[in-house]
Amino acid sequence: MMAVRAVNSCSIFRSASPPPFSAAVRCRFYHYRNLQFRRYSKLGFRFHAFRSERKLFGHGGVRSCSVHSLVDSVMEELEFMRKRKRVYAASKMGLTSSGELLEDKLANRVLEKGLLLEFKKDSDRVLLAVAQKPDGKKNWMVSDQNGVTSSIKPQQITYIVPGIENFDHTGISDFIQKAQDNLDPALLEFAWVELLENNKSVTTEELAEMIFGSAEPLESYCAHLLLSKDETYFSVLETKGSRSIYGPRPTVQVQELLRWKLAKEVAEQELQEFVQFLKSAKNMPSKAKPPKSSWLAEEKIRHKIESLESYAIDACKNDDQKKTAGMILKAMGLVKTASSAVNLLIDIGYFPVHVNLELLKLNIPTDHSDEIITVAESLLSESSDPDEIYRKDLTHLKVYAIDVDEADELDDALSATRLQDGRIKVWIHVADAARFVQPGSMVDREAMRRGTSIFLPTATYPMFPENLAMEGMSLKQGESCNAVTASVVLRSDGSIAEFSVDNSVIKPTYMLTYESASELLHLNLEEEIELKILSEAATLRLQWRQQQGAVDTATLEARIKVANPEDPEPVINLYVENQADPAMRLVTEMMLLCGEVIATYGSRNNIPLPYRGQPQSNIDVSLFQHLPEGPIRSSAIVRLMRAAEIDFRKPIRHGILGLPGYVQFTSPIRRYMDLLAHYQVKAYLRGESPPFSAGQLEGMASTLNMHSRLAKRLFSSSLRYWILEYLRSQPKERKYRALILKFIKDRIAALLLVEVGFQASAWVSVGAQIGDEVEVRVDEAHPRDDFISLKEVI
Repeated sequence: MMAVRAVNSCSIFRSASPPPFSAAVRCRFYHYRNLQFRRYSKLGFRFHAFRSERKLFGHGGVRSCSVHSLVDSVMEELEFMRKRKRVYAASKMGLTSSGELLEDKLANRVLEKGLLLEFKKDSDRVLLAVAQKPDGKKNWMVSDQNGVTSSIKPQQITYIVPGIENFDHTGISDFIQKAQDNLDPALLEFAWVELLENNKSVTTEELAEMIFGSAEPLESYCAHLLLSKDETYFSVLETKGSRSIYGPRPTVQVQELLRWKLAKEVAEQELQEFVQFLKSAKNMPSKAKPPKSSWLAEEKIRHKIESLESYAIDACKNDDQKKTAGMILKAMGLVKTASSAVNLLIDIGYFPVHVNLELLKLNIPTDHSDEIITVAESLLSESSDPDEIYRKDLTHLKVYAIDVDEADELDDALSATRLQDGRIKVWIHVADAARFVQPGSMVDREAMRRGTSIFLPTATYPMFPENLAMEGMSLKQGESCNAVTASVVLRSDGSIAEFSVDNSVIKPTYMLTYESASELLHLNLEEEIELKILSEAATLRLQWRQQQGAVDTATLEARIKVANPEDPEPVINLYVENQADPAMRLVTEMMLLCGEVIATYGSRNNIPLPYRGQPQSNIDVSLFQHLPEGPIRSSAIVRLMRAAEIDFRKPIRHGILGLPGYVQFTSPIRRYMDLLAHYQVKAYLRGESPPFSAGQLEGMASTLNMHSRLAKRLFSSSLRYWILEYLRSQPKERKYRALILKFIKDRIAALLLVEVGFQASAWVSVGAQIGDEVEVRVDEAHPRDDFISLKEVI
């Protein structure tokens, strides 16, 4: 049997089986789509290609269309353009275009056994199932497409397939496959134009009749799938239970949605390409992985890799970065955590294995800009010395510069002699950094922005450009160097008898490490009598400070230098410094002496300076006499110490140091607060007013103290990471001596690993007391997770 349909001189000849699309819609849309394609192409839209006529019009279909229909189509198109801005008043009134009440269209089918239905399993899954039997008053037992029987609530049902009774649940998979084979999203676009032009709304069954020529169960379900998954052409006007009425969206809204859809498709394609890059890089050998610069060359890739990096360090600037990183991690099959992002970036070679996350999180500036470097180099070659004629020539003195062996910037040096009356005179020489920079200059502002040099086990990030700091400011052996010198004559009890502060010129004689200075002191060489006098002066000063209430907090400290931090297995050099070591005591006491001199000098001459103090903590040292002297006693005392304070108008007592006043002055290349003190003192030496008032110093100090805290935090976290990495890399059987500092809870004690200079906790056996030494072994160490587990060796 053959059926014939004719509309506007367009005819469709088909077999008894219903066509996939009505003749009117097919003929009109063939012309309309070409018009729309040309119009939307100008907006940059890209439409899905037409399916073949065989697929679009049905098997064996024959299509003809007259010239007259083309004219009709054009005229109707113009009419459509006039109508497309109409408001859907009828929909808002609850009527269809034919006047039919929406309520009638939304009549729900009563749920009964054997019906084929779609239900929402969870937020991500929608399944087909066959109703089996009631489960209580409202719920129903259903058998789904996976063969699972479960109880569902009525509100979980999203669609009941019409025209089906007593469906066998074993046929669900076949039904789904047929539906998937019959889906063509392009059909929705055709229907949208027709319905928009005629201002009509539809149910799923009506859409099925329109685009498939039939409202049979399979076609109706296909229409439901198209509408439920559509995010472009249709919107739900009203829903009642599992029934919905759909209306075509306005043209402007569809255009915007198509534009958004196109952008989404492009973004998804770019994401997949990026994920492939990641997987490829992840599988490469370490030496063959792409360099970091290659990930930053192209804008689209750079945006994604920077989003991933920001996510890794918890520093996403906006929701877009967070969303992008989350999509990347999900596409890679990883959980959405910062640690997953870190590990991924390490795996692709973007981060080194031992990346310093804290450095990235704090956004610490590491390199100086080209502009700052250029200005700094001009200062080296062009700047004059405003204090040249006032400098005291001290080049005849034997000068010792003592510091750690890898120090790049040498700020201070020492000299000493014994006067004819037997008193000791010492000179503390401090590098004259202010000779090269002026307050408010570009280099000065950059130094203030940084606040301090950053010293890490892996690198040093100087406050000043390296060339200026090393070649101009730093003290150098055997060369004439500009300095600010505090000369002090000590009484026999270690107190200050007289002092002076001068601009000077010195010529450092020795550059010594703490180890070599201690060795020279031990050898007691006659030709190095000046070093011995310095040590004697340090002893006098310590005794005097202790008489003034100073508290000795000397302990063991670890110092680490990593030679090749970019390597997965770097060389880690560990040094343990005993702050009670003679050379370290010597340098410490002389720096404190200089601080007291500058505070006194500032007080006498009314110079605003950063005067540091610490209220006396009412620490009765005698209460700790039962504890062994050294790290154990120091650890107990430090826990009671109060925070330091700063006054910018007058000295305040520093109880812990046992000093009437104290100003940090000896590190102007490394600490901006010290440089401020130099600016103030040097202005007074020239007979000028200090450049900063007390109020101005106080304002700057708040920012500088924040920088100082960040630098200390970064140093501490970096040092701890590398100590843990050092312990992780040691043989498992290695044993460590550990001092019990205190008990935290029950038998869990805070320990100081003597050979490492590192504190950790572990369970210790019954009978062990504070001050006892035990042996421990490292059970586990995970630097990235900041975790270590020690076990006592019994």
